[in-house]
Amino acid sequence: MWHEDILGTIGNTPLVRINRLAAGLPCTVLAKLEYFNPGGSVKDRIGVSMIEAAVEAGDLKPGGTIIEGTSGNTGVGLALAAIARGYRCVFTTTDKQSPEKIAILRALGAEVIVCPTAVAPEDPRSYYSVARRLVDEIPNSVYLNQYDNPANTAAHVRTTGPELWEQTDGKITHVIIGAGTGGTISGIATYLKDKNPDVQIIGVDPYGSVYWKYFHTRKFDEDEIFPYVTEGVGEDILAGNMDFDLVDDYVRVTDKDAMLMTRRLAEDEGMFLGGSCGMAMSGALQWMAANHDDLSENDLVVVIMPDGGYRSLGKTYNDVWMQEHGFLEDADTLSAEGLVNQRRAGSSGPGVVSVTADTTLGDAIDVMREHAISQVPVMDGGDVVGSLIEREILRDLIGDPDARAHLVRDLMGLPFPIVEGSSSLQDTAGRLGGNNPAVLVRRSDGNLGILTRSDLIGTLGA
Repeated sequence: MWHEDILGTIGNTPLVRINRLAAGLPCTVLAKLEYFNPGGSVKDRIGVSMIEAAVEAGDLKPGGTIIEGTSGNTGVGLALAAIARGYRCVFTTTDKQSPEKIAILRALGAEVIVCPTAVAPEDPRSYYSVARRLVDEIPNSVYLNQYDNPANTAAHVRTTGPELWEQTDGKITHVIIGAGTGGTISGIATYLKDKNPDVQIIGVDPYGSVYWKYFHTRKFDEDEIFPYVTEGVGEDILAGNMDFDLVDDYVRVTDKDAMLMTRRLAEDEGMFLGGSCGMAMSGALQWMAANHDDLSENDLVVVIMPDGGYRSLGKTYNDVWMQEHGFLEDADTLSAEGLVNQRRAGSSGPGVVSVTADTTLGDAIDVMREHAISQVPVMDGGDVVGSLIEREILRDLIGDPDARAHLVRDLMGLPFPIVEGSSSLQDTAGRLGGNNPAVLVRRSDGNLGILTRSDLIGTLGA
């Protein structure tokens, strides 16, 4: 059996138990892993739905252009559907979205226009306004507007809600979920509450979004709006798809808690997910802790995990980015690769300065002087075969006036130790004993970095 195109693989994503993070809770906690969709997120579901609705309404004609404002994931879902159905895509997005998301959209053939985040929705520079302007400028185009498009919610009434009911044999009691456009939370709630009105729907919001305050007060408070870095959730508008009457409770989560929880999901549960998933899980644990006495072994809680972690490699899983935003505070949370990246931030030079074994000592000294370094690894055919250390070079020069003319391979010492990029700074420091003034770090991109004793002293001693 096969699918006629990539769209046939959308849906039927798995439910997986949360074990370590849910330890001590009386209920069963499951994660709905939407990154198993072909485009890597829950938004694959609405891409097909909105395009089909636009075609049925006569708004999207053959060869037409799809215009949408997206944080990235909806764009991917639309791009996949557009490829399968023969349409062009132009997307607007904000400058807070990860470079990986933008790169994926362009790889799928879409034109991407990046707009500023910190402007009001009605500002002509906002990604909402730019999308609306483009539909007037581009012939045979349609602005799908996922925020107010009922086909967004309908996709989840038709697919995600039934999946949750069937996968749990109708035993689901709670759904905990972040909301942006409102389509996922409203669609799931519509279907499940029709099946069982007692199913509880708990929304999770980032600080800086208006949803939490609006749910609890029914007042739109502009003072609640401020920039936040968690992507794809929360809003500075009230999206038309967001039906607050279907939501039973709302909690909110800081960016820091969202990012740290995202990392814990990977480390403790083996779930490599995006930042909005960490936000949902952090909110879920917060809500379940506050309602612990009302939960029992008969309760089955599902947390919706919208996307995977590959689009967050430059942010949530990057130690330097996390530190720059104040999400990693202690040196012992920084990895060897994180410190290498931190030391190289803003530098355009080579990652590791090295010399070859067939270089003369004099030329090697010139290289070290040029880069103001006191040690250097020696390479031979791409392999690390030795090292030169300032102290040993001085010994050779004093002992032999002709030492500068000798080949490095005849004078070099043992290679510096190599550690994995994920090694902690404490473990890395343990490799710097004796005559080792530096260690080489095997980075995730396959290249080597280097850390010296002074690098670690500067970080651990700060």
